[in-house]
Amino acid sequence: MAEPRVALVHDWLTGMRGGEKVLLELCRMFPSARIYTLLWQPGSVDPEIESRIQQTSFLQLLPRSRTAYRYLLPLFPAAVRSLAIRDADLVISSSHAVAKGVRVPAGVPHVGYIHTPMRYLWDDADSYFRFGRGRSWKRAALQIVSPALRRFDLHTADGVDHFIANSETVRRRIQRLYRREATVIPPPVDTDFFRPASRSSESGYYLVVSSLEPYKRIDLALEAFERLDRPLRIAGSGTQANALKRAAGKNVTFLGRVSDADLLKLYQNCRAIVVPGIEDFGIVPVEALACGKPVICCGSGGVTETVTDGETGVYFWPQHRKALAEAIERSEATRWDQDKLRRSALRFSRERFRAGMREFLAARLGLDFDSRIARGAFHAVLAG
Repeated sequence: MAEPRVALVHDWLTGMRGGEKVLLELCRMFPSARIYTLLWQPGSVDPEIESRIQQTSFLQLLPRSRTAYRYLLPLFPAAVRSLAIRDADLVISSSHAVAKGVRVPAGVPHVGYIHTPMRYLWDDADSYFRFGRGRSWKRAALQIVSPALRRFDLHTADGVDHFIANSETVRRRIQRLYRREATVIPPPVDTDFFRPASRSSESGYYLVVSSLEPYKRIDLALEAFERLDRPLRIAGSGTQANALKRAAGKNVTFLGRVSDADLLKLYQNCRAIVVPGIEDFGIVPVEALACGKPVICCGSGGVTETVTDGETGVYFWPQHRKALAEAIERSEATRWDQDKLRRSALRFSRERFRAGMREFLAARLGLDFDSRIARGAFHAVLAG
């Protein structure tokens, strides 16, 4: 029997972060699905995703849009509404911005997998413009466009038939902002690939794996490690790379974007992973746990659903360099059980994600993965 025709909608494709790893797993669940996105930087995401791209929006044609897309925020609503989805039996949006606002053909169910409602609109604008050039005018510009963007965000929530949240933290945001209930299905982590080294090994360095954006609070890690004078390696890229490098001490090494193979080695050989920002879920901490490494993290947000203070990591609060430095010292005084750390990560495997999605789609839409129901039967279920 033929599988249903699935359209996958994603905000933008400019790097393989947590949202893109969810999208990749959805591609594997639906081998013939096509992807619709606002814009795409060729070569920036997994080839399996790039081979599925059906349509990009008019933003793709604008000069420098694939590197300076954040400045096009006021155009995002029009861009996502311009995507033309046809011949679909099911639409799944993977959204942390406007993807859930896509136009869906009449009678076609829309499942919204929400990584977070737009934090810079609703909760956390200051963290997005904490430092860097032009932060004052960026704050002012956001204040001007925010009312219209909030109205769009609320209005398009009505176009989603079923919500999925990536964490309990995000489920509560959806309930508070959209007045809608959501089912929590955590993102997939490749726990087969991310695993401890065959031989026990540990270097003296600590590791941050993150996009280099203000809300990730990498500045906090720099301050704490300057205070402690411990070696810190930072893997990732972003708009604040130059500012952070200027602020860093000699004990900090910036690695830029790294391959998965290099990332695995970094996890396996680090002393601990450091997560200074407030995460919606946080795939990086789970990848580190899968490699048998503890997590030093801010005691707020989605990471508190994956890391247990004193058992698989150490929380710090408030977000201050002194609190982070003290958490690092507590981690050094703790004897960590590698097997226990890894077992805690296995709760978030790719298999668990697939099982959760299958159960959800079967319960809500009658989609039977075992028999790969025919389109006609799928429509019959929806009509019933």
